[in-house]
Amino acid sequence: MSALEIIRLEQISKHYGQGDLEVLALHKINLLVNQGEYCAIMGPSGSGKSTAMQILGCLDRPSTGRYYLQRQAVDSLHDDELAYIRNRKLGFVFQQFHLLPQLTAMENVMLPMTYAGLPHKERHERAAYALNQVGLEQRMSYRPNQLSGGQQQRVAIARAIVNQPILLLADEPTGALDSRTSQEIMNIFQSLNDRGMTIIMVTHDFETARLCQRIIWFQDGTIINNALTPEEFREFSRGSSRTAPTAATTHL
Repeated sequence: MSALEIIRLEQISKHYGQGDLEVLALHKINLLVNQGEYCAIMGPSGSGKSTAMQILGCLDRPSTGRYYLQRQAVDSLHDDELAYIRNRKLGFVFQQFHLLPQLTAMENVMLPMTYAGLPHKERHERAAYALNQVGLEQRMSYRPNQLSGGQQQRVAIARAIVNQPILLLADEPTGALDSRTSQEIMNIFQSLNDRGMTIIMVTHDFETARLCQRIIWFQDGTIINNALTPEEFREFSRGSSRTAPTAATTHL
């Protein structure tokens, strides 16, 4: 049986501005991600990786091209339809945790289910289970200012997975954490992937990227290698140029 397709990008381009002020952020990107993959997106500053993540998360629309999520074309959906997809099918984890300071860990994790209209009992049960998954079963009643940075990121991960998304998108999730805490967070991502969660992570950190199954390298608004293995990446990252090898194709 063939792998279940989660993401397909076909000739995705994104430009901002017009005329002499036009900036081409992405140029004819093609990408396929299947269920259960664990991918890192890397590249120099300004390479297009953040723009790509915005499009993958249905937070922005491509200027041209098609974006299929579980074989559904989402690039032309209405805003309310995109909001539904973001709430039900996608989970987001950011460098800054974006927790509401007046709410407890439990209440922060329950928020996406509140927007989804789930009954309180189910919200509470699912939030408790998600917090247990990230090791915070003893901190459910704590507010963000009572938690360490690593614990706040765990709450953010629990919030991201509580609606059982088909795809988890993480943007520099360890960028604000020390190395030991970063490793703890990466262990959680690995555990989620081991249980079948599809994960795409933007990171600038070479050590973090090596923990993923597949590295996708962006440069100058294009993907120049979409299938670096951790072993290939280890050799590449020892080099001085930081320019990814282009042996892998970028077609679908």
